[in-house]
Amino acid sequence: MTQAAPIFSVIIPTYQRPALLVRCLEALAQARTGRAAYEVLVVDDGSPVAPAATVAPFRERMTVRLLRQANAGPAAARNTGAAEACGEFLAFTDDDCMPAPGWLDALAGELRAAPHRMVGGRVRNALTTNLYSCASQAILDLVYAHYNANPLAARFFASDNMALPADTFRALGGFTPSFRTSEDRDLCDRWLGAGYPLIYAPGAVVAHAHALTLQAFWRQHLGYGRGAFRFYRAHARRSAADSTLDPGFYLALLRRLPDVLEGRPIGRAAALAGLLGLWQAANLAGFVSEAVGSGFGALVGRRSMRHARR
Repeated sequence: MTQAAPIFSVIIPTYQRPALLVRCLEALAQARTGRAAYEVLVVDDGSPVAPAATVAPFRERMTVRLLRQANAGPAAARNTGAAEACGEFLAFTDDDCMPAPGWLDALAGELRAAPHRMVGGRVRNALTTNLYSCASQAILDLVYAHYNANPLAARFFASDNMALPADTFRALGGFTPSFRTSEDRDLCDRWLGAGYPLIYAPGAVVAHAHALTLQAFWRQHLGYGRGAFRFYRAHARRSAADSTLDPGFYLALLRRLPDVLEGRPIGRAAALAGLLGLWQAANLAGFVSEAVGSGFGALVGRRSMRHARR
């Protein structure tokens, strides 16, 4: 008899983080979903040493494959995994994440409700004593509160907790591989542009264990700022009629800031507020840096000419 194809293909890009990858695979091995219902594809993004020894012990507990590619970034790695996936649905997470046992079941319930929907779950911080990781979690919570206020009309999901139909993903061309950051924003934007819904499912939970230092926090959000400009430029090429710049987000941020800081010791609240300010500075620096290097003035000029012709 031919074995039935899995419902899910879980795709994990990884680069030189075997200890974190072990924790991710251990979490997936404890999924409540039956073993036959999912496969795991680990895509090594050109690590000097392939994580074969990390992956091998888990083959006795679930269906898991290791794929390798030359270093090209997480977006390209996710596409590599999607090209080899057998599942009806693709579920994406990262090597520093630990999906809850009911993660796939929660995603499946939403995906089955309607065709062509992308489903995103909730990401929580697993490193509650790391101030910088807490700040990054606060930022993500603020973003989700604004863009996913209506769970049935969501607008953005991070790529470490999203799932979607494999055929629709491939038809849209997958992630844009040239994006090293903001590839998730770009995919969500193209998904919505094609007329497909995004549904937020907070019951589909992954724990994120990304240990950060001050320097790493700055680099992370500098990179997100660069990605934000690349996303702005890509969206402008698709649609000259609207902009990705959202002043309403910053107004909402100011309104929600007291809630983020409430209940924290004064010193920690002050440090967190400072990091949120640093987040904005890093984003702006990255955005401007990428804009200058990409000929932002020429892009604005082209958009102005298009509007003038209308």
